[in-house]
Amino acid sequence: MTKSLLVPLGFLSLTACATAPEVLPFPVVPVAASIETEPMLGEGDKADDPAIWINTGNPAQSLVLGTNKDEGLHVYTLDGAEVQFLDVGQLNNVDIRSNLAVASNDEFGGLSWFQITGHVDAPVVHIGNTAIEKIEPYGVCLGDKFGKSIAAVTYKDGTVQFWEGEVESSDSVSAELVHTIKLDSQLEGCVFDEAHDRIFIGEEAYGIWSLDLSGPDAQPIIVDTIENGNGLVADVEGLTLLKGAEGAGYLIASAQEADRFVVYDRLPPHAPRGIFTVTGTADGSIDSVSHTDGLDVMATPLPNYPNGLLVVQDDGNPASGVDQNFKLVDWARVEQALGLSN
Repeated sequence: MTKSLLVPLGFLSLTACATAPEVLPFPVVPVAASIETEPMLGEGDKADDPAIWINTGNPAQSLVLGTNKDEGLHVYTLDGAEVQFLDVGQLNNVDIRSNLAVASNDEFGGLSWFQITGHVDAPVVHIGNTAIEKIEPYGVCLGDKFGKSIAAVTYKDGTVQFWEGEVESSDSVSAELVHTIKLDSQLEGCVFDEAHDRIFIGEEAYGIWSLDLSGPDAQPIIVDTIENGNGLVADVEGLTLLKGAEGAGYLIASAQEADRFVVYDRLPPHAPRGIFTVTGTADGSIDSVSHTDGLDVMATPLPNYPNGLLVVQDDGNPASGVDQNFKLVDWARVEQALGLSN
């Protein structure tokens, strides 16, 4: 996992007079947003990471959860309306498996756990918090392993901790540290692929890693780096996984500094498949997306989203750091723009 710079930094500062034009393997294609959520009003970096909850009994009543780094958790319907706010502290990332959600809570210094009921009066219920014995939890993703909930927590020093969570009652939850790995530098985004015993991890200034979870001694394998020229740039931010039929699908990464998204095959060797941006609507009612932190995608057909739904954070409406929110994108539009199969 040791990385070396190809050119000394001092040499670069003396000789770099001009930046060569970027050469990409694919055109960067625009995809229009369909819906946007109500904004987190005010200035500052507030919105960060969304997660989609599928109501299996009534897909039209599915929800989008979104973190607020200043205050807590917002809950939205598929038409973008906010239906609930939970004032639980400074949440950074959130993820969902089935009816359980977990968020990294920087104010508490641990994990905040939620049960998603879908009930009209309180669709999301805060179960409780668990301490994680290390300051400033940054990213988090949730997976199922042997019938147990595993939260992977990433840190700015390159650490990834795996916590096994157990909901003991409606207002009690516990967590046990079961594994730790270390990469070289700041991490945030991650996503589990339980069907293939794998987790993907984003190292912000370097690239995307894949870690085999089938054994305790596996070493991370690189998926792509910012130096490979496939469209990925620093900061490498949110990661999400479109789970297709028979194990197929796509890994999607936010290349934050370039305001774009890179799509890879879910299966090794994780070949890059295309690059897209999320634009505003033709009538100007929805603005374009910039500087995305977190994102989530589901392949489940939903009303107005026959091939699935992508949700991405937008850092400004329209100015950066003002009235941040989340954009909902019809995945069928991404498929069509990039020539992907469902």
